[in-house]
Amino acid sequence: MRILVTPDSFKGTMSSQRICDIFEEIAQEISSKLTIVKVPVADGGEGTIDAMVAATGGEIRTRKVTGPLGNPTMARYGVLGDGVTAVMEMAEASGITLVPRHELNPLKASSLGTGELIKDAIDTGCQKIIMGIGGSATNDGGMGMLSALGFQFKNAHGQNLTPCGEALGAITAIQTDTVDPRLSHIQITVACDVDNPLLGERGATQVFGPQKGATPEYLTTLENGMKQYAKVTSLHFGSENSTLPGAGAAGGLGFALISYLGAQLKPGFRLVADALNLDGIIRDGNFQLIVTGEGMMNSQTLSGKLPMGIANLGKKHGVPVVAIVGAAGDGIEPLYKEGLVGVFSTMRAPMNLDQALKQAEGDLRMTVESILRFADALGSL
Repeated sequence: MRILVTPDSFKGTMSSQRICDIFEEIAQEISSKLTIVKVPVADGGEGTIDAMVAATGGEIRTRKVTGPLGNPTMARYGVLGDGVTAVMEMAEASGITLVPRHELNPLKASSLGTGELIKDAIDTGCQKIIMGIGGSATNDGGMGMLSALGFQFKNAHGQNLTPCGEALGAITAIQTDTVDPRLSHIQITVACDVDNPLLGERGATQVFGPQKGATPEYLTTLENGMKQYAKVTSLHFGSENSTLPGAGAAGGLGFALISYLGAQLKPGFRLVADALNLDGIIRDGNFQLIVTGEGMMNSQTLSGKLPMGIANLGKKHGVPVVAIVGAAGDGIEPLYKEGLVGVFSTMRAPMNLDQALKQAEGDLRMTVESILRFADALGSL
């Protein structure tokens, strides 16, 4: 029996690659008739770099960049097996986890380090960039990222502004003659699973600002600044992108990527699936079973998260799909109409989160063995 194993990571415990390896190890112990094909995947968030690099035989690069509040930090990005496609998670350089909670300050935070990663990838010959955006500490509209790539933002006196959230309201002009000319030849695709616009009640500032440390006073300053930034950007480029779905992602980084770099925003799973040719792998793989999974499956999985995408592909090609999950919540029943035929939770008894995380791999192994023994028995009928 040929089984495709293609899970998301179990965040905080195991990478998608580790889960795939466990399936392979246990299958070898059970039966020589079980063939495991491993394709670790992600949906554009945490784990995307590792999953895509592993699936394509690429490499991980680590660079020193400027963190959200100006301190040096080490950030990773991947280069896929083709040697010319870089895959990044903006949270590596500009993420909220890089800043202690009591130091969060969206007025001062900058996405400069994300731009430094892009520049490094271009300097080393990359021609395409896949960028996962989410988990940012910033609300600078991507001003920092753009500054690292040569864009200059001027105030009313013609002075260069230091890129950060509080500088947005002072922008009166954009200078582009110092922009890295190689950017015009770089294809950038962005994994984005939120549809928030840049401005307003559903915009970057009002929705995501509070979790980044924005007080009510900060929110007013940042929103007004973002309006000025959008206005000047629109006048300079002759296009209005602030209302586009996803423009408000990652503190407005989505807006910058679209407006300044010509990036395309795609749902995270779809972007990763296309890059790895998952449709072709399933179509041509002669699989009898597909196993996917994630740490917590609930009604949010229906909004296009990875297991639902895998289930849809299995249904398309007539291959049954089961999911292995850390925990199964309410509202997952509609997934059975999307191609999923079973959900297996690794939780063996009631326990708190700390205990579940501590014994996650052992519990996973027991559940994997149950799935594979059942699959082996079916395959022998």
